Amino acid sequence: MNNSVSEKIEYLRKKINHHNHKYYVLSESEISDYDYDMLIKELLELEKLHPELITKDSPTQRVGSDLTKNINQIKHKTPMLSLSNTYSEEELRAFDQRVKGGLETEEEIEYVVELKIDGVSASIHYKNGVLYQAATRGDGNVGEEITQNIRTINSIPLSVNEAKPFEVRGEVFMPIEEFKKMNRERETNGDKIFANPRNSTAGTLKLLDPHEVAKRPLDIFTYYILSDKLDIKSQMEGLEYLKRLGFKTNPEYQLCKNIEEVISYCRNWENERDNLPYEIDGVVIKVNFIKQQQQLGSIAKSPRWATSFKFKAKQVITKLKKVTWQIGRTGAVTPVAELEPVLLSGSTISRATLHNYDEIQRKDIREGDFVKLEKGGDVIPKIVSVDLTQRLVDSIVLPIPKECPSCKQELIKSESEVALYCVNVNCPAQIKGKLNHFASRTAMDIEGLGEAIVNLFVDKGYLKSFVDIYNLPEYEEELKSLEGFGAKSIDNLFASINKSKEQPFHKVLFALGIRYVGAGVARKLATAFKTINNIRTATIESLEAVDEIGPSISNSIIQYFANIENVKLVDELKEKGLKFEEEISESNNQNLLGLSFVLTGSLEKLTRDEAKEKIILAGGKFVTSLSKKTNYLVAGENAGSKLEKAKKLGVKIISENDLNELLNN
Repeated sequence: MNNSVSEKIEYLRKKINHHNHKYYVLSESEISDYDYDMLIKELLELEKLHPELITKDSPTQRVGSDLTKNINQIKHKTPMLSLSNTYSEEELRAFDQRVKGGLETEEEIEYVVELKIDGVSASIHYKNGVLYQAATRGDGNVGEEITQNIRTINSIPLSVNEAKPFEVRGEVFMPIEEFKKMNRERETNGDKIFANPRNSTAGTLKLLDPHEVAKRPLDIFTYYILSDKLDIKSQMEGLEYLKRLGFKTNPEYQLCKNIEEVISYCRNWENERDNLPYEIDGVVIKVNFIKQQQQLGSIAKSPRWATSFKFKAKQVITKLKKVTWQIGRTGAVTPVAELEPVLLSGSTISRATLHNYDEIQRKDIREGDFVKLEKGGDVIPKIVSVDLTQRLVDSIVLPIPKECPSCKQELIKSESEVALYCVNVNCPAQIKGKLNHFASRTAMDIEGLGEAIVNLFVDKGYLKSFVDIYNLPEYEEELKSLEGFGAKSIDNLFASINKSKEQPFHKVLFALGIRYVGAGVARKLATAFKTINNIRTATIESLEAVDEIGPSISNSIIQYFANIENVKLVDELKEKGLKFEEEISESNNQNLLGLSFVLTGSLEKLTRDEAKEKIILAGGKFVTSLSKKTNYLVAGENAGSKLEKAKKLGVKIISENDLNELLNN
């Protein structure tokens, strides 16, 4: 082998790595994009001629050549614990007192404070100076391998000048402007745009094709280094060492000599967060010295030596252009605020629900007003109040609507409810709503029959009732003439419709859309009565004998089956092959009998609905609110306020893995 070729390759790699670090970590540039591309091109050509010289840490190997076909589960050597949350200065001072109590000292404790990046946690391992494995946080104990995807992030070094094995933890995120740019490009290409940077980051890291991941603007801030072989005595020392190794750390971290300096830092960044080029949702506070961290230890899934200070929900002011009225599948009329588009917590908001007319009156909301918006739980946008200083002189109180905006029938309001109703069962808006509910994932799960397709088929006259869904194959030739409906998509839709006939009785019952009969109630009814005929002929007394079924639900069921059209509909769906009898499970697993569960955060392996179904099938009870009587809180990633409440109430906190063990024991 010609040594000059090997030396040239090594020279190019070092030079490219140098410029990568300058550009992606230090935000500096020493050469033009063209010159950088020429260096990459030259290295690629040499490696192509001499493939035996290609190494895993070469800059050309950031994107692997093969798709990741299986996602491996990786057990964290040191658990990736969740942080407890604080929401006020008083709670921060209480945290400080707990730390001092745990260390049995009245002396001031040093804290390192860092911005809490609204991203996705990752664990990255290095051995002999080379990146060899990376994983998601998962449930804190076990994560999913994302090595190939992590390698695509240019700010992560593929090799470092440290031969001892170590683990780096960081937060993967998308810078706001890069996220917007990506969405603009997707919109131009006709692709679906993403809701916000964090969700987009989480979804990107789970993609199976690293080539696709490389197209997304992922970045990372590393914040912790773990190793039995490195003598790192403090969090500050760890951050400085990460920087020396070439890792990107957030530049805004600070050493605080006492809790009052911590509070001052939190106050400052709560006011300044909108000036940052990335999303943050709080501040992370850590005891500085590792020895003290080890002395304090951890409880459940949270370290005693660290906490987070969560910022209040962001608020913005925008103009309410008009109020429109939407008709739901039950005929309920809901007012919706149509807003001047405004960016709030990483997503553009142009609409917000106003719930009902009483809510409009209570807040005195008028068209043309400037309104204050916030995201409830940083998820659902809502109008908090009206800025009366900007109200137009000629603004008028919104009148209560008299007729349905879809079918023009008169609206009805009962004395016992705040909502207005359209009682026309042939109302097009109601038909669309009912069909969308019927085909939804939690009901009949008909893939390919989403809202846009349902609305199109109703407008075309193909769908008027649930039965028509199973008659769609009769319109195969008509469907072929529609834009976007090729032979393959039509075959897939028909296959999904046919597969929906396998859905169990309780899901079919839920899909019917009987008022007040949600997924949980449908399951209880199916379990108690076994067949649709038994439910159809049930009395109010027998219905209310079922756990958690009261007068509203029982009267609604009686009224539903008193309507001859509904009875006819059920009979026709039976003829189409849908299941209207509860199947007896072969499994006698009742491991969770009598136990109640609450879920917070997102799970790695199960959706919320899947977890709920498994708990109920095993005899457990799935509830939404915590009390002292709750047996378990299942805490997933990004657990919310329920985690703290569970600790205060003494409710046992378990992970997704713990839940699986209970289910399978």
